[in-house]
Amino acid sequence: MAMLDPLAAFTDAFTSFLFGKVETTRLPVRTSTGQAQAVYLPTAAPGLGDSGVIIGREVYSGKGYIYDPFQLYGQQLPAPHWLVLGESGNGKSALEKTYVLRQLRFRDRQVVVLDAQGEDGVGEWNLIAQELGITPIRLDPTAALNGGIRLNPLDPSITTTGQLALLRTIIEVAMGRGLDERSGFALKVAHAYVNETITDRQPVLTDIVEQLRHPEADSAEAMNVDIDDVRAWGLDVALVLDRLVDGDLRGMFDGPTSAGIDLDSPLIVFDLSHIDRNSIAMPILMAIVGVWLEHTWIRPDRKKRIFLVEEAWHIINSPFVAQLFQRLLKFGRRLGLSFVAVVHHLSDVVDGAAAREAAAILKMASTRTIYAQKADEARATGRVLGLPRWAVEIIPTLTPGIAVWDVNGNVQVVKHLITEAERPLVYTDRAMTEASSMLTDEALAIERAANAEAEERAEALAMERQLRDESSETVA
Repeated sequence: MAMLDPLAAFTDAFTSFLFGKVETTRLPVRTSTGQAQAVYLPTAAPGLGDSGVIIGREVYSGKGYIYDPFQLYGQQLPAPHWLVLGESGNGKSALEKTYVLRQLRFRDRQVVVLDAQGEDGVGEWNLIAQELGITPIRLDPTAALNGGIRLNPLDPSITTTGQLALLRTIIEVAMGRGLDERSGFALKVAHAYVNETITDRQPVLTDIVEQLRHPEADSAEAMNVDIDDVRAWGLDVALVLDRLVDGDLRGMFDGPTSAGIDLDSPLIVFDLSHIDRNSIAMPILMAIVGVWLEHTWIRPDRKKRIFLVEEAWHIINSPFVAQLFQRLLKFGRRLGLSFVAVVHHLSDVVDGAAAREAAAILKMASTRTIYAQKADEARATGRVLGLPRWAVEIIPTLTPGIAVWDVNGNVQVVKHLITEAERPLVYTDRAMTEASSMLTDEALAIERAANAEAEERAEALAMERQLRDESSETVA
C-alpha cells in the first residue's frame, strides 16, 4: 500500500477547509458524434410544433419534422408562402406531391397546381389526379381547336377591373414592355364598349380585337380626339390579341370558358405540359390562369388554399406577370392562400429581367427549402436568403431527399420520408417507375440499405461540420 505524503495530505486538508472540497479530476472520455448528440443540446434545435403535416425527420435530433404554414402563420410565420429550390433529381417533386396529398387529408384544404412538366403526353401530376378521381385541365393549343379546354379572359365571373388588368398583362408580356397611355386608352374604351353592348353571351377576345380595329366615334369624341388616332393607338394591341385569336395560341382563350371545370374540387391541376416552356406562351398562360383563379377560385369561405407552381421562374422572370402575382399573394394572404414556388436555381430569377419583382416575391416567402446545389450556387443562394454559414457549406453535400429548411430563421436539416402508399404516385420519371416495379424484394432491400448508408454518411458529415464550426466560434 502506497504511503501518503504528509505534506500533500496537510495541503489538501487546509485547502478544503478554506475553499471547500476539491473536485476529483476526471479522465477524458472518447465518444462518437452519434452518442454526443444526446448531450450536446445545441444540435437539437426546437421544432415547429406538433400540429400540421408530417414532412419527415430532423437529421440531427432524429425527431419528427412537422410543417404547416396555416398553423404557423401569425405566430412563427409572417407569411404562408414557400420557396423550394434545388437541382433536378434531389427530391423537390416528391416533396411537393406528398405535401399536397397529406394536406388534402384536412377537409378545409384545397390545392391548385400549375403543372408545367410531363411525359408521355400527360403532366407529372396526372397519376395523383387519377388516384383522386380528378381530370386535369389540360391546356393544349391543338386540342383546343377540337373542343379542348378554354379559359375566357372576359368570363363574367371575373370583375371588369380584373378583365382589364388581365388584358393589359397579356399584352405587356407579349410585347415585352409596358403599354403607353394612348394604347392603354384604346384598350380601355374597346373593353368598356364590348362589356356594355354584348349581353346575350360571354364577350370574347374576338370582340375586343374587332372593336380595336373599328373603334366607335363616341369614344373619340369623349376625349376630343380624332377617330383615326384612336384606331392607330389600338393597332399594336389588336395585333397582340390577334395572336390569341388566330395565331399559335388560338383555341385556348378565344371562346367562352369550357363547361365542367370544377372549382370546388379539392385538387385542381392545370396541365401545361403541352406548351413550350421556353416560349412566350408560358408566361401568358401563367398570367391568365393567375388572374382567372384570383377572381373565380379565391373566396372568403374559410378554406385554406395552396397554389403550387412548377417552373415558377416563368412567373418571376417576367416583370408584368411577377407584379400580377405580387398582388395575388398580398390579396390571397388575407383569404388563406399559401403560394408555393418551385425553382431549380435562384440565379434564374434574381439575375433576370424582373430582379426587383423577384426580390419582392422572395421576401414574401417566409419558408425556404433548399436541396442539393453546386457550391457556387449554394453560396449565392445563402447570400440572397441570409442562410447561416454551416447551412451553406452543407448544401452541396446533401443526398437526395435531404434538404435545408429555413422557416423564418429556424434552420434545420430535414430528411423527407415517403410512405409505401405514396411511392408509386410521386415518381416523375416513367422509366424509373416501371423499372422499380420489376425489382425483386432482394434488390429493394439492397436499395434501401444503400440509401440508409448514404443518409448516415450525410448525417455524420453534417454533425462534424457543425461541431467544428461551433467549437471554433467558442474558442474565438
